[in-house]
Amino acid sequence: MTRVLIVAHAPLASALFEVGQHTFPELASRMQPFDVAARMPAEEIEAGLRTLVAAAAADEEVLILTDVFGATPANMAQRVSDGQRIRVLAGVNVPMLWRALNYAMLPIDELTNRAMIGGAQGVMPIASTRPQNQALQPSHDPDQYHHQQ
Repeated sequence: MTRVLIVAHAPLASALFEVGQHTFPELASRMQPFDVAARMPAEEIEAGLRTLVAAAAADEEVLILTDVFGATPANMAQRVSDGQRIRVLAGVNVPMLWRALNYAMLPIDELTNRAMIGGAQGVMPIASTRPQNQALQPSHDPDQYHHQQ
């Protein structure tokens, strides 16, 4: 089973961890948040990530979910990734996290793909409901039963 590390600007990693733990409490031990604080030295971030990755069992795969491509959390995650046992996905959102946790038993290639698709499918427009689109209010007038067939 794959270990999921959430690496993001503080406090996003911890918040996403809480969401994941709320939905998949049985997988809490398979997740680890790493909040990157403002002005945290790159060396400290990289060392912290290497410690978390080293804590995974030798046969365990690691998926790192990070917030923004090109930002410090993603750059540091990329430094510790080997592209084989450790993969990195940027653009983490709740659907991506839930998909990663739901399919954590899959091989890393398939898991990474499913998590990425889940994240993309979780982004969609939601139309606002305008007052003129609200349902008709029931009428007590017996001549107004046009809604019944």
